[in-house]
Amino acid sequence: MGNTNMSSSHPEYFILIGNPGMEDAHFLFSVPFCSMYILALLGNFLLIFIISTNQGLHKPMYQFLITLAVTDILLCSTTVPKSLAIFWTNSGEISFDGCITQVFFVHFCFGVESAILLSMAYDRYVAICSPLAYNRKMTISFIQRILFVALIRGFCAVTPFTLLLIRLPYQGSNVIDHTYCEHMSMAKLATADILVNVVYGLVIAFSMTGIDLVLISFSYILILRAVFKLPTSDARFKAFNTCVSHLCVITLFYIPAFFSFIAHRVGHKDIPLYAHIILANLYVLVPPMMNPII
Repeated sequence: MGNTNMSSSHPEYFILIGNPGMEDAHFLFSVPFCSMYILALLGNFLLIFIISTNQGLHKPMYQFLITLAVTDILLCSTTVPKSLAIFWTNSGEISFDGCITQVFFVHFCFGVESAILLSMAYDRYVAICSPLAYNRKMTISFIQRILFVALIRGFCAVTPFTLLLIRLPYQGSNVIDHTYCEHMSMAKLATADILVNVVYGLVIAFSMTGIDLVLISFSYILILRAVFKLPTSDARFKAFNTCVSHLCVITLFYIPAFFSFIAHRVGHKDIPLYAHIILANLYVLVPPMMNPII
């Protein structure tokens, strides 16, 4: 009886309506979306192929890069095909299980990518601050353990998101004002209190990705201190140049993601819905597209 009540409180499907109020511009949105998605796939698959086939690139930093590329492919492929289906054919219907799956992989990929960026910051810290110990510390087996922990951490942090959504009843509207399913856009349709969902989302954001960003910042403070102690401007430039690409990736990843997160919970009354949805799509498209180029 309990199972029957639970299943009856869930709709068979949700309807993703894309960018509400801008339906006439959906085809125009699809052009840059599709172009960025193709570039993201080509760039990341090419990066994986080059690193996998070149023995000289089987080094710690490149292990991070290949994992980052796989995560980027999964992140944009979880959301963009459905978004394009909405833009091109108005096919917004998605099953309840399909919506839950999207929620899981969007947040899982974000958590894993954040951990990879933190690991890359540590790699740069060791390379610049303790260069003589680099080969001893940053072994392939050590990198593999770090990546395994990143995957387990992402899984353990995100699984409660899906369980918290499944426990909620959805007996009202089944229309989601978005191009893909994510935790809060789905939770807001529930006909029950979602305080636990809100609190858990905030806890994960600040205890996982927030701490990652703090540790990355701390790593770069130590790196900059070491760089400025180098004897020549040539050496300082060379050392800092090895970090520039990583700093660009961090900026592209965290700024739109955190802006989207805060807008969902704090600024939804002040920020137009279409702007929030565009930004939410850019943070699953721009980093995967730009990372291989950077």
